[in-house]
Amino acid sequence: MTTPARFTLDPAFAVGDVNPRLFGSFVEHLGRCVYTGIYEPGHPTADEAGLRTDVLELIRELGVTAVRYPGGNFVSGYKWEDSVGPADERPRRLDLAWRSTESNRFGLSEYIAFLRKIGPQAEPMMAINLGTRGVAEALELQEYANHPSGTALSDLRVTHGDKDPFDIRLWCLGNEMDGPWQTGHKTAEEYGRLAAETARAMRQIDPKLELVACGSSSQSMPTFADWEAKVLAEAYDLVDYISLHAYYEETDGDRDSFLASAVDMESFIENVVATCDHIGARLKSKKKINLSFDEWNVWYQSRPNPHQVEDWQEAPRLLEDNYSVTDAVVFGSLLIALLRHADRVTVACLAQLVNVIAPILTEPGGPAWKQTTFFPFSQASRYGRGQVLDVRVDSPAYETKKFGEVPLLHATAVRDPETGAVTVFAVNRSQTEPLPLEVALNGLELTSVVEHTALADADPEAKNTLDEPERVTPHAVEGTALQDGTLTATLEPLSWNVIRLA
Repeated sequence: MTTPARFTLDPAFAVGDVNPRLFGSFVEHLGRCVYTGIYEPGHPTADEAGLRTDVLELIRELGVTAVRYPGGNFVSGYKWEDSVGPADERPRRLDLAWRSTESNRFGLSEYIAFLRKIGPQAEPMMAINLGTRGVAEALELQEYANHPSGTALSDLRVTHGDKDPFDIRLWCLGNEMDGPWQTGHKTAEEYGRLAAETARAMRQIDPKLELVACGSSSQSMPTFADWEAKVLAEAYDLVDYISLHAYYEETDGDRDSFLASAVDMESFIENVVATCDHIGARLKSKKKINLSFDEWNVWYQSRPNPHQVEDWQEAPRLLEDNYSVTDAVVFGSLLIALLRHADRVTVACLAQLVNVIAPILTEPGGPAWKQTTFFPFSQASRYGRGQVLDVRVDSPAYETKKFGEVPLLHATAVRDPETGAVTVFAVNRSQTEPLPLEVALNGLELTSVVEHTALADADPEAKNTLDEPERVTPHAVEGTALQDGTLTATLEPLSWNVIRLA
């Protein structure tokens, strides 16, 4: 039997409170995320606005909060004016980012209406085009979206049928501007200056906006850390967040390293925090810049697209990864990494929401169903609200090519301050062996195990598909016990676990 993994929980040692925005997502005009994803007029479940109510129901169950829009790379060529007014009068445009044709049938008003139908927990997170546009267009969009009435653009919104302002509080100042692939790509100095100018101008209208500056598109970028430092040197006092983006995939059959992907995510977070705090110290500022991890997921970028796609198609099938149990375990580990840094990561967006590297898949005219990754996210969103407790694991380890020696256990715990209930989220990275777990509970008035569920399967490649939409779901685990202040459990090989304690 494997040596047990152990850690201690004590409410006196906490990381911080979870911001609900940690459970955000992302809707980009890319592939079928919007068209035949969330929006499909004529579908049997479509409402009067063309939104798929079967998809809305799944999104509510998923528990997403802030929804970033309209990109992504798409935003760097986006003309917001194309997306407002009567839908049948909107212009069709070439989208350079994904070499597609954009009809603009779904636009700004539809996005806000979509969020309102998800429910009050859904909040707009609007990205601004700082690739091909600049300060003037950002201010025009802000006026159209947020000013009550009495000006040219706010009155235009009213004539378009939206009497009430959209009240967008959270804004992204561009997207991945460090990337040479980005339309309007800039150097750190160029972007930092533009972000500062845009932020300053937007705050002249509303000082209470929350603004996200672009950080590095990944930790592997050659400009990483230097980019953050230069951008923040220009914009530190004018923005609230800096963004991080990271995607992970299994390469060359190296599953051991893939299962340890969160090691990279945690180092990315800690390195960006260090850079932010270094610039803050240099500027002698008492302000702390928080992190917006506004794109993260498993994404098989190295795999060829199985679908035939031609340039300038409308809503082609792009990036429609079908996730396995292994992918879901890694995905859960990434969620654990975000929760473990909840003191500084206060916004995070799973990229994306439907069809495009997404937890929900649909068929045009057909059903919608849950991918394996749906379950870790919905469970974390439901039970991961409250105070993150400091978890320092003492665990057996294994060797990986990319990250060296890595603990088999990756875990965090969240305490509900109102009820005192605690939820432990844990991943066993071993592909072959169960992992015994022992958790010492200090100063926590916990009396019972409510449930222990695991996402695991004898086939690590098992997936949910159109033909078998419920092939993989979490199952109950027996034998988990709470006795004399110690929680004991066994984590199945290659598993995502949720243990709820009352």
